[in-house]
Amino acid sequence: MLYYYILIQVWALFYLVFSFSSQLPWVSCENTWNTANCLGLYSSNGTANLTNATSAAVEFWEHRMLGMSAGIEEMGSVRWELALCLLASWVFCYFSIWKGVRSSGKVAYFTAPFPYVILLILLIRGLTLPGAWEGIYFYLYPDVNQLANLEVWIEAGSQIFFSYSLTMGTLNVLGSYNDYNNNCYKDCFWLCLLNSGTSFVAGFVVFSVLGFMAEKQGVTVDAVAESGPGLAFIAYPQATAMMPLPQFWTVCFFLMLILLSVDTHFVTVESVITSISDFFPTLLRAPVRHEIFVLIFCSAFFLVHLTMVTEGGIYIFQLIDYYGCTRACQDCMAVCQCVAIAWIFGAERFSNIIQDMAGQKPSAFFNLCWRYIIPLLTLSSFILYLVDYQHLKINNSYVYPDWAYTLGWAMTLSSVLMVPLFAAVQMYLTPGTFRQVSAQ
Repeated sequence: MLYYYILIQVWALFYLVFSFSSQLPWVSCENTWNTANCLGLYSSNGTANLTNATSAAVEFWEHRMLGMSAGIEEMGSVRWELALCLLASWVFCYFSIWKGVRSSGKVAYFTAPFPYVILLILLIRGLTLPGAWEGIYFYLYPDVNQLANLEVWIEAGSQIFFSYSLTMGTLNVLGSYNDYNNNCYKDCFWLCLLNSGTSFVAGFVVFSVLGFMAEKQGVTVDAVAESGPGLAFIAYPQATAMMPLPQFWTVCFFLMLILLSVDTHFVTVESVITSISDFFPTLLRAPVRHEIFVLIFCSAFFLVHLTMVTEGGIYIFQLIDYYGCTRACQDCMAVCQCVAIAWIFGAERFSNIIQDMAGQKPSAFFNLCWRYIIPLLTLSSFILYLVDYQHLKINNSYVYPDWAYTLGWAMTLSSVLMVPLFAAVQMYLTPGTFRQVSAQ
């Protein structure tokens, strides 16, 4: 997660700067980075029939911003503009968390609610666009046949893991700052409602614009709908470029994307720093030492992230995204947490502690989930992931070398095996029987 959101923030900041241009650079093919096969947003139909044509938005993404090399074997040089965006992102992150939750909490007062203002503006604009309701229909009325596909539900569950930051430790660390008698039961309910509600509303924002784009291009909505970075940095910028006052809508979109990624990133970094500080409280929690430690941490990761703003950086990013925080990691962590809480610590004992803290005991359904439902579902998801596993490819053509796939699986196993290995070591080093140690 430390690697993911900072790059989204860097790319969005780069696009935000270019959004103030008199003519958006991903609209036309009259730029120095465009190739002979470039297809502008308003190109004639004759040009559009080229089988090897690439859109101006894709060329801006690949050639102007990323400067993509031929593969991970050719890292190339650092893209200095992206490096400056990376530096600005880490500087902002540092001053957001250098005082701990005292500073990050104040920053969150702005970074958390303001994206909702922009989201509302984009929603109103999107619903008034021609063709918007075709996109919304596509969003609200899915293909019923696909709903019978088990893999669709598995992927939906994986998205919930990411959306709620489950099994990543972020919620655990931030929750530790609450008072003992804080009603965490009620907080979890409102967190789930707000998160899912935001995702649902954001779907209207995205698909209304995609419907408008589909009507403009004379194609179906599924032809313009993309997943991953392509939606945010290729499809959506193209759509806003078709609107009146394109610069304004583009600025709104990327400003929202920056604030969302900033919020998620510095919270993730704060969680890691808090976790490390808990191991060495005397050394790292002192006022001056804490600021120095945070500075060293942010500086070190800035240097590490420089590899991702090179000409071959996108290949490293995709490798980490595909293997570093995969469904396998999520599923294994979920199983480990449920086993630790429900079977080792004790589900009933855990419920009693929640009642003592919040004044309300969780329903028996939660006990059932901790013991059986969640472990079985996540274990099934993990098995399906292994059965359907395919090697990562870029643009369905570039195949990584074998050493890169080995490195990718090493990243996956480093997350999957860390918890059981750490638990085994602690159980071995702690005196007493298994039942006595687990009860501590």
